Amino acid sequence: MPTSNATVVTEHASRYLQQLCKHWAHKFPVAFDPSHGTIDLSLGRTVLDADPAALHIAVTADEAGSLERLETVVADHIKRFAFREELTFDWRKASAA
Repeated sequence: MPTSNATVVTEHASRYLQQLCKHWAHKFPVAFDPSHGTIDLSLGRTVLDADPAALHIAVTADEAGSLERLETVVADHIKRFAFREELTFDWRKASAA
């Protein structure tokens, strides 16, 4: 399954992880704590890990087109939560095993 990852440098990683998970919890299966979260969206799965310096995001989809859409949807939502700072999402495709 196509997978890509992004590391987003921010001191507010845990806050954004929790906001995103809470935002989608009413509509999709979500599990999270302050440092780790999973969201099973209709487009695919998003896994988030927060540390003091960055938010680490992995997205997985059934097909490449859905993967690119999922990258955009996740990044756009986090950018809205982080309107006080400029975040960079440098998505990197994971190599197939």
